[in-house]
Amino acid sequence: MWNRVIHFCQIQWFIFKQLLWKIGFPVFVIWYIFCLPEQLFSDSTSTVLLDRNGYLLGAKIANDGQWRFPEKMEVPTKFERCLVLFEDQNFATHIGISAKGIGRALIQNFQNDKIVSGGSTITMQLARIMRKNRPRTYREKIIEMILATRIELRYSKAEILGLYASHAPFGSNVVGLETASWRFFGRSADKLSWAESATLAVLPNAPGLIYPGKNHVLLEKKRNRLLRKLYDEKIIDAITFQLAIS
Repeated sequence: MWNRVIHFCQIQWFIFKQLLWKIGFPVFVIWYIFCLPEQLFSDSTSTVLLDRNGYLLGAKIANDGQWRFPEKMEVPTKFERCLVLFEDQNFATHIGISAKGIGRALIQNFQNDKIVSGGSTITMQLARIMRKNRPRTYREKIIEMILATRIELRYSKAEILGLYASHAPFGSNVVGLETASWRFFGRSADKLSWAESATLAVLPNAPGLIYPGKNHVLLEKKRNRLLRKLYDEKIIDAITFQLAIS
């Protein structure tokens, strides 16, 4: 009798696996192809008034209460170098996910018995922002990884950086690099110094904890560590480094 039961269960399991492969896999492929909306972001933006030289004359807050300037896909070189070095050094070569980063995050999370690191690439962070920064769970992380690979297939690296810079949170209700640049430094992002670019590059990592005017010492330490890395990588010279941290 028990042999018949076991045999019956084996047959049912075999049928289930066949159905899962023949139906589940095609469904996943179809979902993967269409998982991204036609436009990643549809949030309202601030009304911005510039003069002929690009100087900000005035701005009106967006309908959702955020200071969010319209997308600007050109990312200044200084900010790009700072961001990639701080967040995702393999950005130019990976396909949206980093096995090394995820492995390191898993070890840290296991050691702390909670999620303390996500091992996210810039592309995964873009997917997280697109999904309105949902609670960090392993399920959500898997979704972000899948979406990140799809984003990499649709957009170039330069476009991904532009989208990230335009929609990353910079503390309080300030969204986007250009918005943060005018809000904190009173000028366009392409006119920022290395120190200012490094400051803004570390903000999206913890926008609710550190932004200019709050926890200034912690912000300065993170900025200076990034500037030191820029110097160690020979991206900036000794004089630029000393001027930036002074």
